[in-house]
Amino acid sequence: MANVINHSLLTEFDSSLFKAGKHFRLYEKLGSHILEVDGQWGTLFAVWAPNAKAVSVVGNFNRWDRKAHPLTSRWDSSGIWEGFIPGVGKGDLYKYHVLAPDGRHLQKGDPFARFWEIPPNTASIVWDEDYTWQDTEWMKKRGAHTGLDAPYSVYEVHAGSWKKMHGGSRSLSYREMAEEMVAYIKDTGFTHVEFLPVMEHPYFPSWGYQVTGYFAPSSRYGSPEDFKYLVDKFHQAGIGVLLDWVPSHFPTDAHGLADFDGTHLYDHADPRKGFHPDWKSCIFNYDRHEVRSFLISNALFWLDRYHADGLRVDAVASMLYLDYSRKEGEWIPNIHGGNENLEATSFLREFNETVYREYPDTITIAEESTAWTGVSRPVYSGGLGFGQKWMMGWMHDTLNYFKNDPIHRRFHHNAITFSLVYAFTENFMLPLSHDEVVHGKGSLIQRMPGDEWQRFANLRLLFGYMFTHPGSKLLFMGGEFAQTSEWNIERGLEWWLLQFEHHKGMHAWIKKLNHFYKETKALHERQFSPDGFEWINHGDHQTSVLSYIRKGKDAENPVVVICNFTPVVRKDYKLGLPFGGGWKEVINSDSRDFGGSGHHFNEKLKATEETYDGRSYSITLNLPALAVLVLERISPGSKKAAPKEKAAAVKPAPKKATTTEKVPKRSKSSS
Repeated sequence: MANVINHSLLTEFDSSLFKAGKHFRLYEKLGSHILEVDGQWGTLFAVWAPNAKAVSVVGNFNRWDRKAHPLTSRWDSSGIWEGFIPGVGKGDLYKYHVLAPDGRHLQKGDPFARFWEIPPNTASIVWDEDYTWQDTEWMKKRGAHTGLDAPYSVYEVHAGSWKKMHGGSRSLSYREMAEEMVAYIKDTGFTHVEFLPVMEHPYFPSWGYQVTGYFAPSSRYGSPEDFKYLVDKFHQAGIGVLLDWVPSHFPTDAHGLADFDGTHLYDHADPRKGFHPDWKSCIFNYDRHEVRSFLISNALFWLDRYHADGLRVDAVASMLYLDYSRKEGEWIPNIHGGNENLEATSFLREFNETVYREYPDTITIAEESTAWTGVSRPVYSGGLGFGQKWMMGWMHDTLNYFKNDPIHRRFHHNAITFSLVYAFTENFMLPLSHDEVVHGKGSLIQRMPGDEWQRFANLRLLFGYMFTHPGSKLLFMGGEFAQTSEWNIERGLEWWLLQFEHHKGMHAWIKKLNHFYKETKALHERQFSPDGFEWINHGDHQTSVLSYIRKGKDAENPVVVICNFTPVVRKDYKLGLPFGGGWKEVINSDSRDFGGSGHHFNEKLKATEETYDGRSYSITLNLPALAVLVLERISPGSKKAAPKEKAAAVKPAPKKATTTEKVPKRSKSSS
């Protein structure tokens, strides 16, 4: 094989941008690129290792000989080593051999590699992606699916454990997912799928959150083209694709970014800023220009080359606070003496500004668990610039409320109403995520109280409350059919449960909620605005009943939601309404179609001109046990709306319980 030829894709301008932290397409310049030089086909290699004494390429093409193909350090002080090796092509294995300043010999995978060996093997693979996209229609119109007034119902998936083959010994391939998963999600009605990190990672039980191959989909399930095919199929089915992205930390594996050139190149040298105590991993140095270029280039790469529709950024809180998960003396204050990580906030703002400038029809979503102000507000107004933020407080309060025996819920009424105090301070996504069904927490259905019938009724009620609460939605796989076991990545989901009526009913309920949420403008057009929500009665703690109005841009077409959080049927329950005339019940979680009793429906409802709940109109109806009802107007616009009354803003007096009927307990055998 010929010697290394001096060649470069980098211009002087590229190098200047990189050193300034402003080069956001580094994947076009660094890494391995198959091309023709001086009439010879081969591969150009370029890697950033400024403190290395020497760098060479080793691989199966030179018997991993560190002396065979040395790279040349650029003259421009960029710290980039490069060289063209004739004859090296697609499918060849390689690493960079780095001679560290202290004399150590390191073998590193390529930070920009497009493909890696299947773990536990750790070599990078020279790859030249060859794929013709078929999602033109989606890409032209996807901006309509990312607006704040668009429905956003996300199905969160771990690719390796959604479904297992051959008795649980093998995950589906990307191509198999394209056939099975796409059809399933489309039928279930979700608008988007969100993948836990698909970027290459050495340790399967990390769920993908310990990334080593930032520019490569995991080879466990197929090639880069196979993953593109999967994204393409989702788009052709009208489903958006979100990817979990991890700029918060990276693992210490010997072939990864840690100690890359024998120094703390990508992370802080001081462990008080550069080492994460919870995950035993390295924290990126957000103040280093080249690291910012690396990370933002990586974000754009997935939007550009893989047509991702958005990025959900993991563990944002750990980035924002210098004292995150640290004891006194284990962290360094910022220049103002505070605990805010100024470099990380600056990076996040630049990341969001760049994404929305380059791909304005995509979205960024923050997993952020604190009260940091303006996470999903524009950078120009002092925010971090994310499109949406996970509403972690809602998630914790709601799950804590539902675990209470219904007889005690009246003492915890504030837990189920508190989220509306701050619901519009951010563009919130309501998550019931993977983190809530692991580490001994149990599955969602396991966390519901009561006998079997009541547990399923409680979970249907929880989902109904979630889909009618302001904000977009996210549900982790398995929750849609009430998986009974805690999530375990070594096993596939318990698909066999769908042969049982309760589980089939839960799946039908999620399908109904998804389609109703998408079709009902009152539930999504103003989901991030206080104009889209109005309480009817939030103070009826004695009966644990909530009632509220959801409104879209057409104020004449609201929906009314009533949640009964007890296993008691409330007959002749009186409710104030915004309009008179006819109303119809369009959602009832107690329907037999969803596994409910089917005993209590409301037909031919008519609001009379009688003041109640501070409103000029009222209605009397039956509330099924542990159920949610949604009402719509009949012939909207036929009645004039009552003038908005001051009394509506006054906290309504708690109602006295009306005629009630307890639901009998049911044994497991009865299901």
